[in-house]
Amino acid sequence: MNRRFLLVLSSFSVAVLFLFLVALFSGQGKSLGASFGLKLLNLRLRIKQGNDTLTTPHRKLLLGAAMEEPNRIWGEKCSKADIVINQGPTAPLPTGIPTYTVEIMNVCVSGCDISGIHLSCGWFSSARLINPKIFKRLRYNDCIVNDGKPLVNGGTLSFQYANTFLYPLSVSRVACP
Repeated sequence: MNRRFLLVLSSFSVAVLFLFLVALFSGQGKSLGASFGLKLLNLRLRIKQGNDTLTTPHRKLLLGAAMEEPNRIWGEKCSKADIVINQGPTAPLPTGIPTYTVEIMNVCVSGCDISGIHLSCGWFSSARLINPKIFKRLRYNDCIVNDGKPLVNGGTLSFQYANTFLYPLSVSRVACP
């Protein structure tokens, strides 16, 4: 248990250092990214707790395609670009239905807590029960995260769903304090 904690702590420290360096040099990153055609790949470390997964802030590795800056208006404290969604396949249910893990992260660099997070989610449904306080479909193409409550800066929500295919999820709107 101690080794696992030290591994998580050291990985978290490396991730925070990397994010700090990316933030520090982000002004030059756009021109470098455009000239070398670099693309970001999100990686994250997971800690398993029961049915939910907690994660440390993600690290970013550079791969080939252009880096994108958030579309932020001058003076805005936060935007929907500050919410990052990662999802991928996990072990299927005993019945054979594929499952997917979704991570929703607040990566706001100005230290903001973001509430009222709504996602475009189509006719999202799951054969596995999802806590409606974490994620709930309100109507077609409108799902709410964290029951509309703020997702703290650097915070991550995680859940798993089961369906025959992966649902494309994207942020449709947020509320900034």
